[in-house]
Amino acid sequence: MLKTFVQLLGEDAPVFRRYAGMAVFYGLLSGLTITTLVPVLQGLLVGDVQAAGRWLLVLLLGMLACWAWRRRVERAGVAVGVAVLQGARHRIGDHVARLPVGWFTPEHTARLSHVITQGMMAVAQLPAHVFTPVISGVVTPLVILVALFVLHPPLGLVALLALPALALVLLLTARLGRRSDALYQHHFAQTSQRLVEFAQAQSVLRAFNGEGGSTRWLEQAIDEQRRSGRDLIFLSSASTVLNAWAVQASFSVLLLVAVGWLNTRLGGALPASDSVAVVVALLLVGRYIEPLLDVAGYSEVMRGARGQLEAVREIFAVAPMPEASAPQAPRDASVELQDVHFRYAADQAEVLRGLSLRIEPGSMTALIGASGSGKTTLVRLIARFFDVEQGSVRVGGVDVRQMSSAQLAAQIGQIFQEHHLFAGSIADNIRVGRADASDAQVLEAAEQAGVGEILARLPQGLQTPVGEGGARLSGGERQRIAIARALIKDAPILLVDEATAALDAENQAAIAQTLARLRGRRTLIVIAHQLSTVAMADQIVVLEDGVVSEQGAPGPLRASAGRYAHFLAQRQAAKGWRVAPDPDADR
Repeated sequence: MLKTFVQLLGEDAPVFRRYAGMAVFYGLLSGLTITTLVPVLQGLLVGDVQAAGRWLLVLLLGMLACWAWRRRVERAGVAVGVAVLQGARHRIGDHVARLPVGWFTPEHTARLSHVITQGMMAVAQLPAHVFTPVISGVVTPLVILVALFVLHPPLGLVALLALPALALVLLLTARLGRRSDALYQHHFAQTSQRLVEFAQAQSVLRAFNGEGGSTRWLEQAIDEQRRSGRDLIFLSSASTVLNAWAVQASFSVLLLVAVGWLNTRLGGALPASDSVAVVVALLLVGRYIEPLLDVAGYSEVMRGARGQLEAVREIFAVAPMPEASAPQAPRDASVELQDVHFRYAADQAEVLRGLSLRIEPGSMTALIGASGSGKTTLVRLIARFFDVEQGSVRVGGVDVRQMSSAQLAAQIGQIFQEHHLFAGSIADNIRVGRADASDAQVLEAAEQAGVGEILARLPQGLQTPVGEGGARLSGGERQRIAIARALIKDAPILLVDEATAALDAENQAAIAQTLARLRGRRTLIVIAHQLSTVAMADQIVVLEDGVVSEQGAPGPLRASAGRYAHFLAQRQAAKGWRVAPDPDADR
């Protein structure tokens, strides 16, 4: 836990170490101050008022020093919390920015959002409100333990044996609640994701779930969160009670030992020194137990924070994309895959199985194949969403792993099925592809992507706000803006995955014309089901079960009566399909 906390602090870790040292010293100072009660009481019980008065002065000075030092410790704890809030999010962001793009699944994104917001707030409060009493609650009893050994070794031994027993109970209760806490955090993040999804997809939900069914998924997520929250509350309460019982049991054993000691000595004359030792030892036993009760009381808070830090640790555990130590620049806009093997997880089947393919610079390649054949995976590997398990992916003759992220990004433009618009204007979103683009260049890219028709009916034109995530635009409009964003980048290689899936026939034709204009000027790798797009390609690559089953120019492939010919027959049949009028309709 502390290791992850220090990793989260990064260069601010010395601030935490200084605070931790101050908290430990506070615990020592508190323990030493409490032990001054021993000579004070001994002096009073034996009638040495002068000695008791001197030690009472020491006690008062110790209390004043503890109060002053505690204030310094608390300020240092607040400084650590501020360091967490100011720097931890940036460190997580820096790490996440270097992770494979393929890592950003909806589940991971929801978890990351939860960690960055609520998780960091919970972690930042630890040094300010939790660590100080916990650290002092551990250190102070150790000092009192030494005093108990001096006063009465059996009591000191019992107190010493109680510490590992208490630690075992605390570990047990923490383990009991850890799974429930992780499950609750998972359901909390999932519910947050469903809430956002519910707000953004109202038009779809109302169209297909008119009688309240639109809330079904949201209600399921909330119900799962409620059940996991109930289980967490039950286990947390049980853990708190069990921890308190363990501490009180230690106190009871200590009292029994003290009483047994008295019984053995009452059979004869009890020396005054023994009487004093018994009274003082019983007092120290109470002071020994009190900070341990504080530790037990904060155990649930610590466990909850541990869950947040565990989520942070899991994020830091994901290996970033390795960067080349000596980046090599690509020679041209060619793309080549050599004996590529890839799977998304170790326990899953291979998506690509020894795939080899070469795409010449300036050519247009159309990828076709059934769903799950590996088309999208192939283009994502070219963009280095992931690294291949075996083989290599080369751009311009250079393995993408030997290029810097900036070099690869400069070579590749992407138009994928999933697109995101940022809160801002249409022009702002197009300029994501090229920040220094002029208004004329933005407008040209917009026209090429078929956005001109959208701008014509919007009073603010390019300056029209799109809303959060593009909520003020339709799906097709958002996709066209995403296409314009890719076009304005003017990268020598353009990857296109179902770019026209959400567009009407008119805009599909406009995008097809754009691809035709780019043919010969850029290397185009297109996943498309439109016959017009596939037909203009220089080569067709047919994928089947993660390998290339057919490859060649459209004409020869069509004549070969293979997979591509079958694809054409299916598409032509679908294109020519129509609803025939019922001859009996007028009878």
